[in-house]
Amino acid sequence: MEDQIATEVATPVSAPLSDAFGDMVGFIAMGGPAMWAIAVLSILTIALILWKVMRLLSFGTWSGGGHTARALDLWAKGQTDAAMAVLDRRKSLRARLALAAMQAAMNPALDPNAAEAETARVARSLLARARAGLRGLELAATIGPLLGLLGTVTGMIAAFQALQEAGSRADPAALAGGIWEALLTTAAGMAVAIPASVALTWFESVVDGLRHDMEDSATRILHGARVVPADPIAVRRAAE
Repeated sequence: MEDQIATEVATPVSAPLSDAFGDMVGFIAMGGPAMWAIAVLSILTIALILWKVMRLLSFGTWSGGGHTARALDLWAKGQTDAAMAVLDRRKSLRARLALAAMQAAMNPALDPNAAEAETARVARSLLARARAGLRGLELAATIGPLLGLLGTVTGMIAAFQALQEAGSRADPAALAGGIWEALLTTAAGMAVAIPASVALTWFESVVDGLRHDMEDSATRILHGARVVPADPIAVRRAAE
């Protein structure tokens, strides 16, 4: 009795899902091999976009840079140890670049030019990590329409071959059906390329903003004026 009830409950839920999956597979099959390639590309593109968003979140891209701003204020006041303590163990790219610039500036073995070069090296490495995956989105935006066009061309060839074989007995409705099935791949390719292009533009703007913030922090650390805290003993002696 319990098994019968469980079957009756599961059937209304699983049946629509299986029907939807079957319709989706049938829709993809109408476009031929190119449509299957576009389907795989769409899955990879969605996965890449989600991975990129999570990666940028882990880098603190949208955190606002509050700790970095506080550290820069302490650095400008001459409180170098406190500034570096604020940035210590922070995972955001802004904080890591600012800490690297402070360490380079405080390193007695590095002159100003060497400190700037070391900071630039760290910045390039961090920005390369921030840009990881953008090439894949660019590739998806490029080859999506090409795969769609390929599927359309091959489908049109097959449709006209069938028309030639039918001769005078050709059915215009069958020809029209073959043509619109071939055009499905073009629409599917554009449906993949458009979101990939939008995501690529958005991620590039985010990375550009991150690069601007990192350049600003490095400039303020390496070339900004710092207030050196006065020695209380020297101040007392001068007053005497």
